Amino acid sequence: MPDAFRAVDMTRVRGGTRIAAVDRAATEEPLEIRLHGRPFAVIMRTPGADRELAAGFLLSERLIESAETLGTIEHCTDSAADHPENVVNVTLVHRSADALERMMSERRQVMMNSSCGLCGRLTIESLRCNAPPLEHQWVMSHTTLLGLPTRLRVAQEAFDETGGLHAAGLFTPDGRLETVAEDVGRHNAVDKVIGRMLFGERLPLSGHVLFISGRTSFEIVQKAFPAGIPMIGAVSAPSSLAVDLARETGITLVGFVRGESFNIYAHPARVAG
Repeated sequence: MPDAFRAVDMTRVRGGTRIAAVDRAATEEPLEIRLHGRPFAVIMRTPGADRELAAGFLLSERLIESAETLGTIEHCTDSAADHPENVVNVTLVHRSADALERMMSERRQVMMNSSCGLCGRLTIESLRCNAPPLEHQWVMSHTTLLGLPTRLRVAQEAFDETGGLHAAGLFTPDGRLETVAEDVGRHNAVDKVIGRMLFGERLPLSGHVLFISGRTSFEIVQKAFPAGIPMIGAVSAPSSLAVDLARETGITLVGFVRGESFNIYAHPARVAG
């Protein structure tokens, strides 16, 4: 990920001694998502996998249901734009002009922090789920679950350079890592992973576990549900609203996966042992 970090000057202080040095900082830049050429959202993200990020974001926002709804996702070709590499334009298919206008009117144009779609929602009611809960289909052993943090950490190439990037990985029930993404925002990393699988026409991801390197917020569960992911694990804590939504949507939610222990907050039957 050559754009995931950049060199920054800094002063290193050790034992009262100051030394001029160079460090690597995680890159954070805005990505403007346009729908049919019209501004829709701005996401602060780490450059890379922008198309996957946009696709995953639109899926979590219920603007698309599958890869068939996507026409094109292209970086800006407007020579007048200051930073065309930070703009993607999305065209949708099977959407009428009235439907597109309704999508635009239901959201405010705001700066969103690390792909948090809640900031642009007009009402709390628009956050509610309108699909049946995910069914229990398989189990993961507790020993396999305990091994996921290490397997995710080993796959974090950019983290080794910066120490400042989150990661999201998709694992199979037997602990095999299928894909991983890194970003300054947990939400972005999740969107990149889901968007990548969307492009591969792999949804729903009913045979996968989403594991993240931070805490689990409501937005993480909100993104996993339309992708059909039945289990989320994390090294840190879930929020109360994340627990409520996981219970409502049939998602197994596991937190504090560290060492030899973890906590299960929703639907524990998917974890064996």
